[in-house]
Amino acid sequence: MTDSILDNRTALKAEIDKVAEVAGYLWQKGWAERNGGNITVNITEYVDDGMQAIPAISDRRAIGKTLPHLKGQWFYCKGTQKRMRDLAREPMANGSIIRITPDCAHYEIVADAPVAPTSELPSHLAVHDWLLATGSPYRASLHTHPIELVALTHSRRWLEKDAATRMLWSMIPETKAFCPRGLGIVPYMLPSSVELAEATIKTLQSGYDVAMWEKHGVFAVDTDIMSAFDQVDVLNKAAQIYIASRNMGFEPDGMTEAQMRQLSEAFGLPK
Repeated sequence: MTDSILDNRTALKAEIDKVAEVAGYLWQKGWAERNGGNITVNITEYVDDGMQAIPAISDRRAIGKTLPHLKGQWFYCKGTQKRMRDLAREPMANGSIIRITPDCAHYEIVADAPVAPTSELPSHLAVHDWLLATGSPYRASLHTHPIELVALTHSRRWLEKDAATRMLWSMIPETKAFCPRGLGIVPYMLPSSVELAEATIKTLQSGYDVAMWEKHGVFAVDTDIMSAFDQVDVLNKAAQIYIASRNMGFEPDGMTEAQMRQLSEAFGLPK
């Protein structure tokens, strides 16, 4: 059996196993068709001296921009053209561990195989650079295609600022409790573009943890990949409840503003 960088590194393996578990959920839910979706996790805290000494298995590759707060940072990334369902079974054959070079403008693959990271790596790394710059504890970013949330963005009604957030919060108390910062809307932009990355960061800067890309998917950040997944899962459940109500022939009443304020006060949720 080929040695893996995960061998004898229990904490690192647990983090990668968590990524594999989430990848399986994304496929099972129908949110990760073909090679759809991306995951990038900052694993720097799990890097030991032995890992630091491992030589690269790829040449240095340009990120496309200089990201000064990523100096010395390590990431696990889903591979480009790789499927989530395959990553769930073999995370180190369908993703790779990379480290940022000292110039903060390049990366190199360290393990386990020279799997090229997602084509959206520059966007993901730009978000992680911003997270580190702001002192955020968030270390994971997730992009996926939740069916019901994407469906909502095909109606102009739900693209108005915070319209979808208020509706989703009102469907079930858990939505506001577990996604208290709501859903930020990013107008349609070309996938993988610099413009989309910049708009996503701007949305996150506005206080949201989940950005909804119109007619495309969501981008979520949190402390780890499971928590990022949970936010999207809760929001999409609320969208399912709304759509189920409409399919039953009525517009759901939803919780009142007074009920949601009471919930926020009782659980100390962000305003």
